[in-house]
Amino acid sequence: MGSVDARPNFHHELEQVHEELVRLASAVVELIPRVTAVILDGDLVEADRIVQADDEIDARAIDIEERCYRLLVLQQPMAKDLRRIVAAIKMVADIERSADLCVNICKAARRIYGKTLDPRMRGVLHRMSEQAQVLYRCAVEAYADDDAPLGAAIRDMDDLLDGLQTEFMRTLFESHNAGLTDLQVGVQLALVCRFYERIGDHAVSLGERVRYIVTGWMPEQAGAARHRQAQAAEPDEPQ
Repeated sequence: MGSVDARPNFHHELEQVHEELVRLASAVVELIPRVTAVILDGDLVEADRIVQADDEIDARAIDIEERCYRLLVLQQPMAKDLRRIVAAIKMVADIERSADLCVNICKAARRIYGKTLDPRMRGVLHRMSEQAQVLYRCAVEAYADDDAPLGAAIRDMDDLLDGLQTEFMRTLFESHNAGLTDLQVGVQLALVCRFYERIGDHAVSLGERVRYIVTGWMPEQAGAARHRQAQAAEPDEPQ
């Protein structure tokens, strides 16, 4: 009887991992506008609240990862179930790192507390935040629904966030040269800009893992194929 009950239990556990991963990623979606308000408004109380809450996110991420390892060891899944577990292990790392980046934005806000931000840079940061949230929300939706086309589209959507990063850095240099932003503030804002861009990159990675779950395609396969083609095109070494 034990073997009869094993697979239903396995799929129940797998579904729980899926649901918890969705909840954890959704928490990052909600974090993004909160940390943006911290950096733009200098809200130190909210900054401290977010920094302290990161321990809970770390604990939840570890729990998901450990459950995945148990499923691999005890159930020896095959095919799509195996891909789903392997992808979840990689995805939880992306999500945990994204939460860390949100914390880093709060820490940067602490360092520049009391400084006035150039209105032009405030505007670009706000747009970067909005686009990062769009990317992450799409990644969550793609994973929740096993939507491979949406997962694939996130990479193209990330181009807008990359463009905003370039625009922000140009605005930052102009503001510094005009004497409106001092060097210390400029360095912190450049880091914040990079943090938003990295959150977008993690969203792209999540989308690619959804494609792997559904189709078996891995983002590394394109580079591996190019490497094989390059090797095939190389002339043989003389004997």
